[in-house]
Amino acid sequence: MSSDTERSVALTRTGSSRYRATNVRGTTLDIGDGSSDDFTPVELLLAALAACTAITVDPIVERRAAPDVFDIAVRADKIRDELGNRLVDIRLLFDVAFPEGEAGDRARVLLPDALRQAEERLCSVSRTVAIGTPVEVEVRDAR
Repeated sequence: MSSDTERSVALTRTGSSRYRATNVRGTTLDIGDGSSDDFTPVELLLAALAACTAITVDPIVERRAAPDVFDIAVRADKIRDELGNRLVDIRLLFDVAFPEGEAGDRARVLLPDALRQAEERLCSVSRTVAIGTPVEVEVRDAR
């Protein structure tokens, strides 16, 4: 793949079951196992699903009207079965309010279609999860 398609994050161990993710712009995020206030990997996945959908949909509807409220709650159940540990019953709940008037009405009408497009085609995070893209793991000796 070309360099313009690559996305990357570096992860560095900061303590027992604690890591710091750094993006290519230098912003950091602390990640842990749930024993601290840090986000867990599962919480980050849920946040990524919600955020990707929101960031995909927002500019589409905002062309009609900027929302007064655009909040998303995301939840899932973490289970262990014959397929291993995984999330099921993932659900995004959108609380959205647009201003009164013609522009707000147009945005309200457009929102369901924009959400469908995000889920079925545009949001790379939800598409990756839905399709089930394999993950390749490689170990290198850091010495």
